Amino acid sequence: MRRFREDEFQEAVQVLKNDGVISVPTDTVYGVCAQVSSKQAEENLRNVKNRPATKAFPVMCANLSQIEEIAEVSLKAKTIIQAFMPGPITVILNRKKGVSLSIDDLDTVAIRMATSTVLEKIIANLGRPIFMTSANQSGQPTCTSLDEIEKACPLLDGMLEGEVSFGQASTIVDCSKDEIAILRQGPISLEEIQDKLK
Repeated sequence: MRRFREDEFQEAVQVLKNDGVISVPTDTVYGVCAQVSSKQAEENLRNVKNRPATKAFPVMCANLSQIEEIAEVSLKAKTIIQAFMPGPITVILNRKKGVSLSIDDLDTVAIRMATSTVLEKIIANLGRPIFMTSANQSGQPTCTSLDEIEKACPLLDGMLEGEVSFGQASTIVDCSKDEIAILRQGPISLEEIQDKLK
């Protein structure tokens, strides 16, 4: 399976433009990704992971303005985004009306921000956000090396080399309602989030 160095990111972008699926290092765990707004790309990503069609994929954006293009960002959500992103946090936001992201569009979307310069470059050169999910078979432990990923996800179209730092999945915070709620505890605590909202 082809492994791309970070300086070969343009080739990785081309794979994504062709609806391919690649694995990439994030700040938390290794992820697998595909471009949004392509039914074929999403289908390919589901096949790589054996993920059920009922589960939506999180979306990774390059920056705040790209997030605001696809989701409703309240003042509270904006404060959290500016305080902790890019970083090990996923925010659940209400999807903007008329924005289509996936086969089964839900009212909400889980969003992360590009956690490295190379991911930011990939998204910018692709010209759209990417679906990003952990590198593993659905329901199985997350892979911790490229060799593990290659074994677990043989249908991948390529892999981007690089290191992960936290080794723990991101904190998921629901910002789609008036009261924020932690849906999954990760490196960032509820106390840290509430402290920024004071």
